[in-house]
Amino acid sequence: MGIRSYRPYTPGTRERTVSDFTEITRSEPEKSLTYSVHRPKGRNNRGVITCRHRGGGHKRLYRVIDFRRNKHNIPAKVASIEYDPNR
Repeated sequence: MGIRSYRPYTPGTRERTVSDFTEITRSEPEKSLTYSVHRPKGRNNRGVITCRHRGGGHKRLYRVIDFRRNKHNIPAKVASIEYDPNR
């Protein structure tokens, strides 16, 4: 696993290094575990902006995650570690 080092733009990033997760991550997320979410971006039912300074940003896919973890006595294996833009 590689190590990514940062350039010393600030004193906090001078000695900063983080792990590079390219060996344990997949390039694309599992399609059956993702879906798109409608974000209104500050607009009402007519499409008129009613709340300013909302919206923009990159389009994100929602990842389906089982947070309950109540399945006992079922063998499981970690296939990959994926990035979740919503958390």
